[in-house]
Amino acid sequence: MAEVTVKEKCYHCGEDCIDKTLYFDDRAFCCQGCQTVYEILNGSDLCQYYDLEKNPGIQLKTPARQEKYAYLDNEDIISKLYDFQDGTLRKVTFYVPTIHCSSCIWLLENLYKLREGILHSSVNFLKKQVSITFEENKVKLRQVVELLAAVGYAPEISLAQNKKGTKKKDHSLAIKIGLAGFCFGNTMLLSLPEYLDTDFSLAEDFRAFFGYINLILALPVFLYAASDYFVSAWKGIRHRFINIDVPIALGILALFGRSAYEIISTTGPGYMDSLTGLVFFLLIGKWYQSKTYQALSYDRDYASYFPIAVTKVKGDEEQSLPLKDLQVGDRIIIRNQELIPADAILIKGEANIDYSFVTGESVPVSKNSGEQLYAGGRQVGSTLTVEVQKPVANSYLTELWNQEVFDKQRQSRLNSLVDVVSKYFTIAVILISLGTAT
Repeated sequence: MAEVTVKEKCYHCGEDCIDKTLYFDDRAFCCQGCQTVYEILNGSDLCQYYDLEKNPGIQLKTPARQEKYAYLDNEDIISKLYDFQDGTLRKVTFYVPTIHCSSCIWLLENLYKLREGILHSSVNFLKKQVSITFEENKVKLRQVVELLAAVGYAPEISLAQNKKGTKKKDHSLAIKIGLAGFCFGNTMLLSLPEYLDTDFSLAEDFRAFFGYINLILALPVFLYAASDYFVSAWKGIRHRFINIDVPIALGILALFGRSAYEIISTTGPGYMDSLTGLVFFLLIGKWYQSKTYQALSYDRDYASYFPIAVTKVKGDEEQSLPLKDLQVGDRIIIRNQELIPADAILIKGEANIDYSFVTGESVPVSKNSGEQLYAGGRQVGSTLTVEVQKPVANSYLTELWNQEVFDKQRQSRLNSLVDVVSKYFTIAVILISLGTAT
């Protein structure tokens, strides 16, 4: 019978120890990186991290190289990353893609135990973001980032963080939905006696009273919650264009007018419950549509994926340079797994470029000294020295990105079709309504 060899599993990440097994503190680790993280946590008495989840860590084949964060010593760069700064107090938010379980949250919210100067940290699990407040005179931003990388939670820092949205959220639709929902529920309750009173034995005083209450409840729905439909319909008519909101606005107007007439003239109970219900469900559909568009929208540009700074070589010296200051002729260093930010010529090193970001082809391409390297390629392997040939904004990748197919303002064929169909649909609905009225 063949002997089966059972591979040990890494105490940190849970992966099989294939190449070799490292032992520390009577525990097995698959690589030096995983062992290093355990040593950091063990030294700070934070091994409860492993009690919350089984093998919660991310595999780190090698300890994080900290020189890649040298650009965080540049004040011009880091000042753009802060959410808040006052005196020595700083707050910054990072996107951390490796957050995946409760142990991650626990550890990231206990960073203050790992480094003096970190005052508070909180995690947004759904967005995979961690917000860190620290004292700049005790710990630098670079040290904070290096700490995150050392424990396996390296943040993704890109130019997108320089473009944090300043738009305030519009809560008007939520308010309208809440108002319409409240009025809909109450008008339904007040209209219930009309539905159950098949013999019309309800006292006239009560019928009139309930009718006027329904009219009062319907007024804010008609004047405020449904206002967008009236505005849209009027704009369309003013520009001699019949949009899909015209029949909706006419329906709401007719329903309110008929109901108000019946209630005031005491000739009937009206249909205020139907009116408020119609507006409520229309607004729910509008909210769902906006969420769908938001989920499908693609408003990122090439800068969102590029590094925020590069390492420029000048003689024997290296200096961190903001990407926006990169000039043609500059020589820069591209390390393993880093993106090439601009079209360049390979000067030194063994290039093995993954162009999947540009072409979709994931097989790395070998390049020799003197050959062209295109922006968006990711180096896999040793460190390269390249010379920039084109500005970042004029590289091959940005030319692809700026093609018409990526134009966010270009109207889609689907939207054009909807406009055409809605025009004839609206005309047909109005003609049917007029015929019925006649």
